[in-house]
Amino acid sequence: MSDIDLRQFHDVFFLEAGDNLDTFEQLLVDLDVQAPADDVLHAIFRCAHSVKGGAATFGFADVTALTHVMETLLDQLRRHEKSPTTAMVDTLLAAGDMLRALLACHQAGGGHPPDTAALLQSLHAHVQASGGAAPAVVAPAATPAPVAAAAPAGARDLEILAGPLPSPSIVDDLLELFAEVSGGGTLSRAEALPGQAENMQRLRLQTTSNDADLLDLCSFHLPRESIRIAPWPQPVAVAAPAPVPTPAPAAPVAAAAADAPAPKRGGAGETLRVSLDKVDQLINLMGELVITQAMLAQRASRLEGATAQDFVGDLADLERTTRDLQESVMAIRMIPMGDVFNRFPRMLRELAARLGKQLELRTIGEATELDKGLIEKITDPLTHLVRNAVDHGIELPADRIAAGKPAAGTLTLSARHEGGCIVIEVSDDGRGLDRDRLIAKARRNGMQLPDDMSDADAYQLIFAPGFSTAEQVTDISGRGVGMDVVRRNILALGGTVELDSALGRGTCVRVRLPLTLAIMDGMSIAVAGELYVVPLASVVESFQAPAGTVRWLAGGGRVVKVRDDWLPVVSLADAVGAPPLPQGGPSMLVLVQAEGRCVALEVGQLVGQQQVVVKNLETNWRRVPGVAGATIMGDGSVALILDVAQIVRGTHAAPSSAALDGRQHREAPQVAHA
Repeated sequence: MSDIDLRQFHDVFFLEAGDNLDTFEQLLVDLDVQAPADDVLHAIFRCAHSVKGGAATFGFADVTALTHVMETLLDQLRRHEKSPTTAMVDTLLAAGDMLRALLACHQAGGGHPPDTAALLQSLHAHVQASGGAAPAVVAPAATPAPVAAAAPAGARDLEILAGPLPSPSIVDDLLELFAEVSGGGTLSRAEALPGQAENMQRLRLQTTSNDADLLDLCSFHLPRESIRIAPWPQPVAVAAPAPVPTPAPAAPVAAAAADAPAPKRGGAGETLRVSLDKVDQLINLMGELVITQAMLAQRASRLEGATAQDFVGDLADLERTTRDLQESVMAIRMIPMGDVFNRFPRMLRELAARLGKQLELRTIGEATELDKGLIEKITDPLTHLVRNAVDHGIELPADRIAAGKPAAGTLTLSARHEGGCIVIEVSDDGRGLDRDRLIAKARRNGMQLPDDMSDADAYQLIFAPGFSTAEQVTDISGRGVGMDVVRRNILALGGTVELDSALGRGTCVRVRLPLTLAIMDGMSIAVAGELYVVPLASVVESFQAPAGTVRWLAGGGRVVKVRDDWLPVVSLADAVGAPPLPQGGPSMLVLVQAEGRCVALEVGQLVGQQQVVVKNLETNWRRVPGVAGATIMGDGSVALILDVAQIVRGTHAAPSSAALDGRQHREAPQVAHA
């Protein structure tokens, strides 16, 4: 055993330690210091203990020393010897940050670890400080029979039967745990009972703790139903005339019979950690399979006769299987948005304290899933939006009370699936955006703006480079770079960002993103013999407009009336530099939407709908204006995927029917041929 190289288990330890520290931080941030729940305190203690156990195994002495002092303080809290305070929580959060830094040094194989002396001193100060409230008595669970020594009044001598044990080493873990935790008592092995099963273990414990606390402690390594606690049997005098006293009943847990089945234990058998490179390789192969399936479908369309019908039927089965396989493979990379939302409570807690504001965080749709690649790239933009909402949106408590609002502002993070996309919203009930102030600031910055600017266009000014309404520059905001970066990063992900606001009532920033950047459903369209793909998530509808329904405006722009709205018409042929489409007859229009606006895209022909594999042009060639990417069609040709957001942004909103007075429209952005 001494020859085993423990370094082979390092990666697993660091991953598990990171998960434990994430849970540790989240539980601390959510802890109600006025009325802490016992199960939460126990869970926080378990996180620290798990990190300590692994660190001790691998010889990380600095991590072990820090977690040992953390355990001491947490044990005092969970035993109600001390009451938690905000200062304690702050110190424990700082300790969690320090553990991350220490583990990062060990994972990197060396370096200069941070100094923990000051933090250890702070932890020791909390440990040695007066506890304040008297220790609370934890009542045992209800049971029909009386429980022996439910409220101990001194030392107790107990017999503990543990099992069935999945591994004999668990007893060693229990012995180590009781040796490390103050107040747990002295635990030792005891002689086995006659007929005792091999997978059972008899232990002896001298302690002052009650049964409920002991069960909580033992449950770190064994299910509660695998623990039986009873008074240690006293020797019986042979000559004593009195009857032998009947031992008091055991604690209210199920007795562990010798032939009882081993409890099911979660762990490595239920989950499997896989390298992200392997998942990416699987997704790339899945993309090639989608392309091959499209090529087979293209060739099948040229076949004739009964054989062709059989082949087309088999191909339909292949298409269904390919789509199911693609969804299953993509699901491997999908991560719940809760993983992103959980990063903000700690940040908001500290930010609100620095700004002197009161804040409540609400999260909706934490289970909504998004591709891991997008999760990593959207976190920074969302952080900008959240910080901006707290700094600029939420008012100070006194100002909120004067405005008839609760002293604490509410920040809401939500996520949902909508039309093949994921919609993430960051909303607050703060002061909202002042339209007139935004326009005045923009004009002072030299921007030329029309007097009849709509509210939606005025709100979009905050995304202009260098634009800020902050009165002074701070380390939180005010330099005018945050919102510009937010929009640019979201657009780079193929997403859009919209903004709604009401003065005095709050602001909502809405981000739309594709579910994945790898494979998507698209609508194939043609103009001048060239194929293009429009993301299906951006398509509202397609229709043929009768002759005369598309109207010209003075200045060259065109509009079409769709139900009660006049929408701009953009010719795809003009955008790509192709020969103009014939005029005077019916027009084939595809209504597309982005950033809260709709545009009618005039195309030559609708070809069909299919899955396409997105290829990044910047990686394989260069960036092309108006193009979001490219894909390989079934015949082997390359089709460009249109950037609908850029097309919509290049077109003004259409006027109402009463305003068809020659208002000019900007030309659509030019789309270059690849």
